[in-house]
Amino acid sequence: MLNICLYQPEIPPNTGNIIRLCANTGSQLHLIKPLGFSLDEKSVRRSGLDYHDLAPVVEFDSWEHYRDQQQNRIFALSTKGNQHYDAIDFQPDDVLLFGPETRGLPDTIRHDQAITEVIRIPMCPNNRSLNLSNSVAIVLYEAWRQLGFHGATT
Repeated sequence: MLNICLYQPEIPPNTGNIIRLCANTGSQLHLIKPLGFSLDEKSVRRSGLDYHDLAPVVEFDSWEHYRDQQQNRIFALSTKGNQHYDAIDFQPDDVLLFGPETRGLPDTIRHDQAITEVIRIPMCPNNRSLNLSNSVAIVLYEAWRQLGFHGATT
């Protein structure tokens, strides 16, 4: 249904939490290498618990490889975005693209023609950013809400 894409994630527990989040929302997780860890690391497994089997995770060798295979709309999340995430009319199969924890998405990706729009999560001034797994949860649940929580238990 929805796709979460992490560009060069660095912190294993964040990715583990996002695996669990994807399993619970019926979303697919895409990881763009290089990763700052191995998916076999204990901290990823602990955070994702046994959700690895419930959340499809697909790895890509580079942004270019990912972009060239993608036909869905890609919304890049960045503190440099102009539009708030809740103003977007999300559609099934949309991609929510998040950057690495310590540096965010590079300019080259934010300005890539494949990006539909760069969006942001509102925050109080003088703060750097939210935790990656929290950011994914905020935007993913808004997108899923707009889609009627399709696939959720009633």
